[in-house]
Amino acid sequence: MAVHFNIPKSPQLHTYVASRFLGANFTSEASTVDDTKSPNVENMIRSVPGKIRKRMGYYEVGDFKAPIYGVHHMSTSGTWLIHAGKKLYDYTMPAGKYWVDDNGNKVVDEAKNKIVLITGDIDDQLVYEGMAEHRSVSFQLAQSLVILDGESVKIYDGKTVKRITEVAYIPTISISKNPTGGGTDFEPINLLQPAFRDQFIVESKSTQGGYNPANIKSFQLTFGSLDPAEVKAWVLNADGNWIQKKEGTDFSVDRTLGKVTFLQAPGATPVSGEDNVKIEASRTVAGYADRINHCTIGAMFGVNGANDRLFVSGNEDHGVGVNGEMFSYINYDWFSAQYDPTYFADTNYSKLGSDASAIMGYSIINNYLAAHKDASESAQSILIREGDMVNSKPSFKLINTLQGAGAISRYCFGYLATEPVFLTSLGVYAVTAQDVTGEKYAQDRSYYLEGKLLKEPRLKDAFGYAWKDYFFLCINDHCYVLDGLQPMRTDNSRPYATRQYAGFYFTNIPANVMFEIETDLYFGSTNGKVYKFYSDDKNMLSYNDDGAPIKAVWETADISEDFFYKDKSYRFLSLRCMPEIASSVQVQAQRQGLWQVIKEDVSTLKYFSFQYFTFSKFTFSNNRTQKLASTKVRLKKLDHVRFRFVNDKLNEALGINDFAIEYTQSGNHKGD
Repeated sequence: MAVHFNIPKSPQLHTYVASRFLGANFTSEASTVDDTKSPNVENMIRSVPGKIRKRMGYYEVGDFKAPIYGVHHMSTSGTWLIHAGKKLYDYTMPAGKYWVDDNGNKVVDEAKNKIVLITGDIDDQLVYEGMAEHRSVSFQLAQSLVILDGESVKIYDGKTVKRITEVAYIPTISISKNPTGGGTDFEPINLLQPAFRDQFIVESKSTQGGYNPANIKSFQLTFGSLDPAEVKAWVLNADGNWIQKKEGTDFSVDRTLGKVTFLQAPGATPVSGEDNVKIEASRTVAGYADRINHCTIGAMFGVNGANDRLFVSGNEDHGVGVNGEMFSYINYDWFSAQYDPTYFADTNYSKLGSDASAIMGYSIINNYLAAHKDASESAQSILIREGDMVNSKPSFKLINTLQGAGAISRYCFGYLATEPVFLTSLGVYAVTAQDVTGEKYAQDRSYYLEGKLLKEPRLKDAFGYAWKDYFFLCINDHCYVLDGLQPMRTDNSRPYATRQYAGFYFTNIPANVMFEIETDLYFGSTNGKVYKFYSDDKNMLSYNDDGAPIKAVWETADISEDFFYKDKSYRFLSLRCMPEIASSVQVQAQRQGLWQVIKEDVSTLKYFSFQYFTFSKFTFSNNRTQKLASTKVRLKKLDHVRFRFVNDKLNEALGINDFAIEYTQSGNHKGD
């Protein structure tokens, strides 16, 4: 008699595939993170949109023995200045000089800019001593580099650095003055220095009885109470040339009254209608120069959006004035003359909002200047101005204000994908062109990073830097990266954002400033060293942090699929990776909250290269196409699982293109 058996069907095989990797999501609960993001990603970056690779490392290119507070570039001279401690150094190779490392080896960076590895005597590169030990910023205007350090403004002409007060413009405050006073106002006084000039005209005739120009020897200046500094005078001769006269020899000065008396009368003007006496004197007003000297931030802006004037702010001075009045400059800014950063007229200033809230930074939005205030004044956190000429004078009128979270760092402003971004206590926000009309507030752009970013201590000390398609935000040796090439529509996820950027997270980046030379990224640290990021992603020597291994991690979100309540048995896992000269991956799985290593692949992801031959990483494979790292797994009766891919080996890359897992599904999950 035949016996019949009912052979059970093989359980249906399901496949989970992830082919898009869009950075971190540190903000959402790990179990709610979507498949394209990671609740735990470290030292990974976009390779191409949707794919990721281990970030490249950096190496030392300079040691200035003091914290790096700023790096400044003057394009007309091609000079790079390093602000380290209290000194400024020229970061270019001195003619005929070589530098050696601590072992006596000659080390020269062969880049076109001739930047050198400075681990030897840096005194040969010293340009200036007397900088403040404070973060510095710079702006180039009129063939000069203006540096703000919060103590005194410096100006660099391509050869030497001076305090700007030493070369500040001396205004002619009045013209066509009668010897006894009056005249026509011409230029406002300059806050940066006390000197001023008056120009007088001695008419050949007058309606006054007894008038004789030969008897006019005394000239009343606009101001009395003059400084002890030398008073200078010039008289126009018959040839139309100004002839300088000397105090004590040709004239005397009553400094209390502000009166200059010539021993010999200058006489009537030789040119009808033109001034023929010019006098220069000084009168110091306490605190005037410090209004500009103590500024720490700035922006280039001008009439109709032209970048021809320097706006400065960030002066934290406040207290009681000489006359007993209270003052505070935290909500003031000042602007220079057109194409002249040495002239800040005492009338060229704005007072933005209340003095309870400080100006933190600037953004340029089309032809508008946006001034960002701190969180103390949420009603007017961003003030929008435009430049125009009114009665032949520049005017920068307020046209709109925006509400919302204020900026918290003066050095976290930049531009990403054409929009200005800045750091608030809620995250990185952007102001779009539409915001100028007041239709909406600045929009959040860093939602996916905020779960970690906003927990950083001393967030007000963070600084930001835009490089290529990225915006780097550095604080506490960590670097948060927004990827401008990977915006994501998020209309339903946040009330104040129409999109977010993919975000990444770097560790062991001790950056205090960043700068770019010929598209290469550098950073300066508080330990005095300058580092350069590697740029060749195919060179295995690019994957170390100044000799230390880089730990790169990508962790998946919880994988449970639609039937989240069913038991799953995971059987097979595969990673598709980019081929590398040296690469490996450790695969970990989380089971019931505990992590275990399920695969250590040290051989299949690499190919052989004579150029970078290393015996410990030798392989016979010459295949330079995509590689698969696959393994059987035994993870049974789980309602969900999470995987982690790690590479923490010295001088090894890792590029992930796709990830897949096969599993079967059975009855309802009964709990752990």
